[in-house]
Amino acid sequence: MAKLRDILKLRPRILFVGINPSLRSEQMGHHFASPGNPFWRLLHTARLVPVELKCEDDGRLVEFDLALTNLCSRATRAASELSTAEMIAGQRVLARKIRRVRPRVVAFVGVSIYRRFFRVVQGEGAGAKEQEISGARVFVLPNPSGLNASYPGFRDKLIWFERLREFADSLFD
Repeated sequence: MAKLRDILKLRPRILFVGINPSLRSEQMGHHFASPGNPFWRLLHTARLVPVELKCEDDGRLVEFDLALTNLCSRATRAASELSTAEMIAGQRVLARKIRRVRPRVVAFVGVSIYRRFFRVVQGEGAGAKEQEISGARVFVLPNPSGLNASYPGFRDKLIWFERLREFADSLFD
């Protein structure tokens, strides 16, 4: 099976960073491909993209000045299957990608990936952060997975996707 490809462009408005692909995403060859994952619907409903996209449309993100990558490229059933060594190596690769593509905002898709990247122990949740990565502002979204008990419903997640849009708009309008 081929490795899932990053969707990158120079100077995107927002670079979304997931932890790693699901087995379904790897199988389909597209990001956020699990039927229960509302990532694509959240992007549209929050008005981050003007049209409804499906996972098969992930390559179109660049049309809307957006990009997408993962901390680790290996697909797993659960992120907990990733080794510490894979996560550390993924952080180095991600930092290089961010320096190279120079996004205006890095949006971590999940609180745990943000905590891992910045070595934050606890307490930091979703929202805009003070940290920057190579000049990019940082925003944390809840993981859109239906398994996310902290943000269980679509509306619980949508609030943060809307706040991301407002945050990016406030920085660059």
